[in-house]
Amino acid sequence: MFDQDLRTALPATPGVGYKPQHFNDILKTPEPVGWLEIHAENYMGDGGRPLAQLRHLSERFPISVHGVGLSIGGEGPLDPTHLARLKHLCHWLNPASFSEHLAWSSHENAFLNDLLPLPYTTQSLTRVCDHIDQLQTTLGRQMLLENPSSYLAFAESTYDEPDFLREIARRTGCGLLLDVNNVFVSATNLDFSPKGYIDAFPLAQVGEIHLGGHDEDEDDHGKPLLIDSHGREVVDPVWALLDHTLAQSGPRPILIEWDTDVPDWPILCAEATRAAHALERVPA
Repeated sequence: MFDQDLRTALPATPGVGYKPQHFNDILKTPEPVGWLEIHAENYMGDGGRPLAQLRHLSERFPISVHGVGLSIGGEGPLDPTHLARLKHLCHWLNPASFSEHLAWSSHENAFLNDLLPLPYTTQSLTRVCDHIDQLQTTLGRQMLLENPSSYLAFAESTYDEPDFLREIARRTGCGLLLDVNNVFVSATNLDFSPKGYIDAFPLAQVGEIHLGGHDEDEDDHGKPLLIDSHGREVVDPVWALLDHTLAQSGPRPILIEWDTDVPDWPILCAEATRAAHALERVPA
């Protein structure tokens, strides 16, 4: 177990998810972006232009590595090959932060291109903590664990999500990544208060905040169903929820996620500028 003092080398400024088509724009007009995030699985190869560009960017910007495929919530063991590749990447890059998801995406030899939910039970808690202990020991660093977007709840759950994450952080010493859009999506889909969720969240353990866009749909009963898509601007209610969060947490690194229908660089910068203004409103 790592000690519970939260450690992150990311600045409390806006960051964006790095996309190769923005490489030249980032170097020419970086403001107001203060740091970049990459998905670990896109950089687990050896050599080539993507890694060369990433190395160049890492000399100018703090880099956050965000994993999407470790299946920390899965029933089986962590994949040793995936873990070894991740260790190699983090040793080579020495990122300012590493994070993963409270979800599962593999079972035995089947790998799924999605982040799937798990029940919040004592058994799940023990398994997730064991996986995080193994991961942090392997990497030799503290990780951040992200709250998921939810579309269903499990009847067998004995913890609510904030308490489940709080206990994981207490047992393992990991930090937390608070995805504010995920909170809004889950609150709409499962009919709970997003502000109440934030009020119950262990904000002292939050080392990074994510914002992203979502799509709107309806379920079979005609009720609103939000899908965490990362394919459009952050909506006004999520910005308002960010303000509610920052008023309690204080300034934190804020990432703008945009992974599908990726826009031109100025549009991403406009979202980052709005995040910068939110940070400016936080009392010193």
